[in-house]
Amino acid sequence: MTGELGVLNALDVAKTQWYHFTAIVIAGMGFFTDAYDLFCISLVTKLLGRIYYTDPAATKPGTLPPNVQSAVTCVALCGTLAGQLFFGWLGDKMGRKKVYGLTLMLMVVCSLASGLSFGSSAKGVMATLCFFRFWLGFGIGGDYPLSATIMSEYANKRTRGAFIASVFAMQGFGILSGGIVALIVSSAFDHKYMVPSYQENAKASLVIPAFDYVWRIILMFGAVPAALTFYWRMKMPETARYTALVAKNAKQAAADMSKVLNVDLKAEEEIVQKITEADNNKFGLCSKEFVKRHGLHLVGTATTWFLLDIAFFSQNLFQKDVFSAIGWIPPAEEMNAIHEVYMIARAQTLIALCGAVPGYWFTVALIDYLGRFAIQLIGFFFMTVFMFALAISYNHWTKKDNIIGFVVIYSLTFFFSNFGPNATTFIVPAEIFPARLRSTCHGISAAAGKAGAIVGAFGFLYAAQSKDPTKTDKGYPTGIGIKNSLFMLGVVNFFGMLFTLLVPEPKGKSLEELSGENEEGVEAIELARSARTTPV
Repeated sequence: MTGELGVLNALDVAKTQWYHFTAIVIAGMGFFTDAYDLFCISLVTKLLGRIYYTDPAATKPGTLPPNVQSAVTCVALCGTLAGQLFFGWLGDKMGRKKVYGLTLMLMVVCSLASGLSFGSSAKGVMATLCFFRFWLGFGIGGDYPLSATIMSEYANKRTRGAFIASVFAMQGFGILSGGIVALIVSSAFDHKYMVPSYQENAKASLVIPAFDYVWRIILMFGAVPAALTFYWRMKMPETARYTALVAKNAKQAAADMSKVLNVDLKAEEEIVQKITEADNNKFGLCSKEFVKRHGLHLVGTATTWFLLDIAFFSQNLFQKDVFSAIGWIPPAEEMNAIHEVYMIARAQTLIALCGAVPGYWFTVALIDYLGRFAIQLIGFFFMTVFMFALAISYNHWTKKDNIIGFVVIYSLTFFFSNFGPNATTFIVPAEIFPARLRSTCHGISAAAGKAGAIVGAFGFLYAAQSKDPTKTDKGYPTGIGIKNSLFMLGVVNFFGMLFTLLVPEPKGKSLEELSGENEEGVEAIELARSARTTPV
């Protein structure tokens, strides 16, 4: 042992205090905004197709062309991937707090700008929308590693999992709020204009420019929660682990945490110097030493997040297509433009309320009892089971009398993704890596997840198209159909279960125990390896 810092030990053993809840709210509201902004686009893509690509002489309302649909849906994910890598690295170089405010400002500005997308043609509006949503995603990407790292470094070791999970659980409220905002806005416009369905009167079913405001209001609302928390985010002190172990400023770390914890802490400069100058705290990300200690950890966190997001984002972004395919949402031509937004929002809100949100809070309640490993394994297992249950009996579930059964089982896949790998893949990378590489490694793991999200979003967009050329959406080639797509998602979830065996169990251990930062030589390597695959 090289010695243990009193300031870090004080954080590890601290009772749950007001500052813990303050940190959860400040970090969580950023994550609320992340989820709202990423998923609200799925509520308005059908409306965008009607407004900008409808031919009144056609028998069906317009839809976004395949290339435009792909760009609008996935460009924010591409920005998020880039932001996770860049801001994750920057968080370890400049400090968590300095970068945290920058990501939030970027999110506020680009949320507003997305709703103000302009152009004299459909192509122009879509191009500016994609531009602003890329940079919105870039800001969102930074929030992933920074929120997780800040919360893990502030938390005590007994309830650290629940605190980080609480931040992540705000994603559920973000998704739910997206549906609620869309319901309110679409309902208000629908009642004001009372227009007929498309098949009754194609021209009258779309009121321009009034309906053009609907999607803009929904997208711009994402700026509100982020803007409200900016002041408090800037008032948060830098985490003691960054200040002491990375910036090597023992006095500042002790002073900051003395205020936060309301106790007197000594500035242990000699211990900080001894820890930070030890050989086991000098290796870099691309070194053999890192590969020896944490290589399999990083492979485990990155692959499981990659596989999870293939399923999770394809389910979230295209659930409207699944519900249309099984008949829960009427055919587009039987609705006017705004009523279609309302029906899509209603379906997404019910799924979020009944399946997604409860799953997040089950994780919060149980993660420090069951452990991360067990919850991730259970989640992937049941996601696999329910996906195969839907796929094998797909023809049965699509019959009118059985639609409710389909929706219930589909909701359970969301429940077990959130009481499962969707939460744990966010939590574990913030706990198991050294302080000087923690944000970077979380960013790499999260970026692997967004690569999976892009694969899922692009893949499902094309794969879910009907095998019958007469039933595909306009401009799309034939695909493998919803049934076979569900089979594929089941296989992806199964592989996620296998790669979970590479993920360590951090329950009940301090961050320094997990990373081996307080140990020397062989002892540090053995400590890092000891938690590799089995739960504590």
